[in-house]
Amino acid sequence: MNNKVIIKGSSNRNGNTQKVIEYLNKNNDFDVIDLLDKKIGQFDYDFKNHADDFLPMMEKVTAQYDIIIFATPVYWYSMSGIMKAFFDRLSDLLHYRKELGRTLRGKSMAMISNSGMNDRKEGYDMPFRESANYLGMAYLGDVHAWFDGSEIDADAKKIIDTFRNQIDTH
Repeated sequence: MNNKVIIKGSSNRNGNTQKVIEYLNKNNDFDVIDLLDKKIGQFDYDFKNHADDFLPMMEKVTAQYDIIIFATPVYWYSMSGIMKAFFDRLSDLLHYRKELGRTLRGKSMAMISNSGMNDRKEGYDMPFRESANYLGMAYLGDVHAWFDGSEIDADAKKIIDTFRNQIDTH
């Protein structure tokens, strides 16, 4: 069993984010969870969504994985909406299920983003970096991949390779 998981947050199941994940995971070192396969409601202060897929998924993630990598396209200068809903639901782990949230302490987080060009704006990583810090997780870094037509750009592949090696040596 892998101790590393990629949580994919893209509205396009077979789009560029999937291509990036397949390249990053070419040695099958990571399990992959696609948020499109989960029913995860929006955060609400009354925790009305406590019976959806978020908490069971996080129970599995915290029990099985030490390294969590978030994969998201850049949508309107930010993470995808489905990924943002997931991150908002981390609040459930701070209030409704604190004991589950505490199990994230000491684990590691990283992020890989992608877009059509090498144009990710400075600060894009802040929600990931600060969430890791707040949750007591080590932030292993992040990379951005871009495309040359329908293929990952050769320079972006080199960056992904370096990123994979950093994760593997952690």
